[in-house]
Amino acid sequence: MDEKTMVNDVLSGIKSNLSMYQNAITETENMQLRQTMQQIRNNDESFQYELYKVAQTKGYYNPAKPASIIEIQTVRNELQ
Repeated sequence: MDEKTMVNDVLSGIKSNLSMYQNAITETENMQLRQTMQQIRNNDESFQYELYKVAQTKGYYNPAKPASIIEIQTVRNELQ
């Protein structure tokens, strides 16, 4: 398995984990457990962003081009 595949696989796994943490956090009543899961989620988000920057630098990941002002306004109008 090459490095690009491994990096993208880890990024995909972290994205999935972040969704699961968010769902669990919103359904947790115990404040201590909730705070622990929030800290784990925050750490994973930081790690994901750092790995994303590495992937982007190496050309493994190219984000979508920024939306134009017209596209942003169209979406804003549709949501209001």
